[in-house]
Amino acid sequence: MAMDRAQKAALRDSLAERFEKASGAVIAEYRGLTVADLTELRVKLRAAGAEFRVLKNRVAKKAIEAKSPKTAAILKDIKGPIGLVLISGDFAAATKSLLEFGKDRGEKFKVTAGVMDAMRVTADDLKAISELPSKGVLLGRIVGTLVSPHRGLLTVLNGVPRSLVQVINAIKETKNA
Repeated sequence: MAMDRAQKAALRDSLAERFEKASGAVIAEYRGLTVADLTELRVKLRAAGAEFRVLKNRVAKKAIEAKSPKTAAILKDIKGPIGLVLISGDFAAATKSLLEFGKDRGEKFKVTAGVMDAMRVTADDLKAISELPSKGVLLGRIVGTLVSPHRGLLTVLNGVPRSLVQVINAIKETKNA
C-alpha cells in the first residue's frame, strides 16, 4: 500500500526521533529470511535493548539528513533491501545478539556496517565490538584495577604488626617451655 506525503513525513519524523535517542545503528541485509526468522531476531534484539526495522531507504535517508547528524556516517551504506537495527541499550550486547543470529543464517543475513558515537563502523569492527566483555564485567575490572594497589598496601601495612605479634608469641612460647 502506497503512503501519501503526510504519512511519509510522519514516518520520517518518528524515525528521526528514534535515531536521536539511539546510541547506535547497524545495517543488515536480510534476503531470504522468513517472517519467523525476523520475529526471532526482533525478540533477541528487544532483550538487548535494540529494535530491527525494515524501512524504505529514501525515508530513512531523509530522516537521518533532516534531524540526526550523528548517524549521517551510514548514509552511503543505505542501499538495497536492508534492515536497520536501532540500538538504545548496550551497543556491544546488541551487536553480539545480532551477529549470533547471523551465524546460524549464513548468507541470508549479513551485517554490513553501522554507526556508533557518530563514527562509521565496518562489519569487522562490529565483530570486534561483539567479542568485548559486557559492560558489567568491564566495570568490575576497572574497579578491581583501582582497588588492587590499595589492597597491596593494606596487606604490607598489616604484615608488620602481624610479624611483630608472631615474634612476641615465639618468644613467649620459648620462655614458657
